[in-house]
Amino acid sequence: MNVFARGLAAMLTAVIVVAGAAAPTVASAQAASALDTERARVSYMVGHDVARSIEAAGPDIDLAAFESAIRNAFAGGEPLIAESEVPAVGEALMMRIASRAGRAPANAKVPDVDRRKVGHLVGADVGRSLVPIKDELELPVLLQGVRATFAGTGLLMDEAAMSATRAAFGERVRGQMLERARAEGETNRAKGAEFLAANKQNKGVFTTPSGLQYSVLRQGSGPRPTANSRVRVNYEGRLLDGTVFDSSYARGEATEFGLGQVIAGWTEGVAMMPVGAKYRFWIPGDLAYGAKGGGDGKIGPNATLVFDVELQAIVQ
Repeated sequence: MNVFARGLAAMLTAVIVVAGAAAPTVASAQAASALDTERARVSYMVGHDVARSIEAAGPDIDLAAFESAIRNAFAGGEPLIAESEVPAVGEALMMRIASRAGRAPANAKVPDVDRRKVGHLVGADVGRSLVPIKDELELPVLLQGVRATFAGTGLLMDEAAMSATRAAFGERVRGQMLERARAEGETNRAKGAEFLAANKQNKGVFTTPSGLQYSVLRQGSGPRPTANSRVRVNYEGRLLDGTVFDSSYARGEATEFGLGQVIAGWTEGVAMMPVGAKYRFWIPGDLAYGAKGGGDGKIGPNATLVFDVELQAIVQ
């Protein structure tokens, strides 16, 4: 569902750009004074931006269902629309948007759509996207911004105020994210160092001068690659808690790549393996994804990683 919903949001944004939308009028300064805290102004600005991103679908959205879906996402609940219903509702919505934008095929039948289900579909996507900043928001004020933007009249902030609020909030959130990443990185570094110090005492575990640790799960008898070789491998990558974040086994096929194109721990470790061997590697954070983390957010900053790797062939 995530992939479809994100595609939906991108499509709605594209329709807005193509079709255009009139900017809502701004209410009086007296009304604007109702937004008398930074939290309220941020919430209203976010509501305005959300509405602009989904405005093409606005006529088909039941706002009560939309609100319920956002609240549900904030609470960590399963989507309120069944996975099996997503394709049909999404396709009908796309056709209706295209028709309103004058982009539907000639003589195409415009389908009916359940506005409540559309609200649940779009609200789930919006809610998930806002989860990282949910504690910064007042949902009723956010929805007030959505409704005013959809209505096209009576906005409580002008574009200059929106831009200033957006810039200040973005800067604050970036600072908070950097601080959280720094703290998480220090925690992961300490946990990794403690684990590796104990692990190197285990029988059959070897440590290289760089700090990479490995054990031989199966001997191989073929040639060894160089750091510039291209190889074919099967592998599974895990965090120290056992969470699998990547696996060619799960995908059902081996993977090929150049050893000069991967993390340093892989470049060093796989170059030690003869073809046919299977090794286990424990890779310190500085030989893995470092302070930035990786794996589309699955791997935290300075995380120590565990890989089981089978070297099948040297491709070139």
